[in-house]
Amino acid sequence: MDAFTLLPPVMAILVAVVARNVYAALIVALFLSEALIGFGTPGGFFLFDGLVGTVDRSVAVFESSYNTQILLFCLLIGALIAFMRESGGVAAMAQALIRSGLAGSRRRAELAVAGTGTVIFIETNVSLLSAGVLGRPLYDAHGLSRERLAYIIDSTSAPISVLLLLNGWGAYALSLVGEYDFANPLNVVMGSVPWNFYALLTVTGVYLTAITGRVFGPMAKADARVAGGIEEAGPAPTRPRYMWLPLVIMIVSALSFMTITGNGNITDGDGARSILWAITLAVVVAGTMLWLDRLFTTRDLQEKAFQGIGEMVPLVTVLLLSIALGSSLRALGTGEFVAGVAAGNLPAFTVPMILFAAAALTSFMTGTSWGTYGILVPIAMPLAIALGIPPSLALAAVLGGGVFGDHCSPISDTSLIASVAAGSEHLSHVRTQLPYALVAAGIAGVMYLVAGIVAG
Repeated sequence: MDAFTLLPPVMAILVAVVARNVYAALIVALFLSEALIGFGTPGGFFLFDGLVGTVDRSVAVFESSYNTQILLFCLLIGALIAFMRESGGVAAMAQALIRSGLAGSRRRAELAVAGTGTVIFIETNVSLLSAGVLGRPLYDAHGLSRERLAYIIDSTSAPISVLLLLNGWGAYALSLVGEYDFANPLNVVMGSVPWNFYALLTVTGVYLTAITGRVFGPMAKADARVAGGIEEAGPAPTRPRYMWLPLVIMIVSALSFMTITGNGNITDGDGARSILWAITLAVVVAGTMLWLDRLFTTRDLQEKAFQGIGEMVPLVTVLLLSIALGSSLRALGTGEFVAGVAAGNLPAFTVPMILFAAAALTSFMTGTSWGTYGILVPIAMPLAIALGIPPSLALAAVLGGGVFGDHCSPISDTSLIASVAAGSEHLSHVRTQLPYALVAAGIAGVMYLVAGIVAG
């Protein structure tokens, strides 16, 4: 049965690639996973178990307040974007940035977006939304594709968060490492940063892309489709504050709410609750400002809010199915099987590379980095201790591998939110970003092999 646990994620990827239909891919994978869970149960029936399990697992997503908050957050993003766009604020902001020279060229526009994604490292979703909404009009004006924007913001969210560990990522890693008898677990976690080759290579790739302007593979084809700029019919420019003020309020309030919910410690804050409160406050402020300026009536605001929410429903549906599939795969034991294969009788010098590959494969197939960490860190730490491998090196291999899937798996919530924030078709974002991720992963794998030899 163990090998069959790989069937659902493999089918999800195959259906997504062949049919180019992410809904079908997720539903097929979820059905197979639930059917396999029920297989062999006394009185069970394969097809019935798969069908009923698919429904029940999808409904169970809402049993988690975290999941519900993230789904509501994504819906409200639509309302906020609609207010900023339909008011003419987005067009005015882009016009102001280009005229000021801050984003007057392709290079400056991309560096501005990459810099935004880098600076906001406390919470990945806030980073994605802020950089994505800011980048949309800039990329359109300079003839850069939305897929390219999605790549830039996706590759400066999770990769940056796992390098600048003064956030929830660092707190989570510390909680996992703290279970072992290290003299100073914090040193183990912070010591993983220079060993985190995948994240370092990914961020380097982003800035090289921004500085040189060069892209390759499917990304080059996506850019070629929009060469010369995008002229979208839309509201005429009005006031830049209709865009920047709600964004600033969202960012500042999200960080403030994380500090409050963390009892003064931002790294202990409730990220999902904080960003939901923050996006709600930003929507209220944006709507009130537009009403006071008599740009929209209350009926106009209502219609535009629901229009924006409606635009998000397809992607929120994908996110819902992705969360359900991730939960089902954990129950099926897919991650444990991959981890178990990696934890066999291995030469010590290959362990960092194997841990990285196992984490990358697990996170790509399950769509979760933190879930991957929960599975593999308890395997990596005892292995490092037993084989004399630096614990920070083993931890970095798992953290970096987890980021690989988190920001490029078609069923990852992070890659989905990146598509939403950039306004890119989701599977197109996955296809164009994957070559970059694979190149970085390939180089990182070789570096982990060399590091294992040197450290051994």
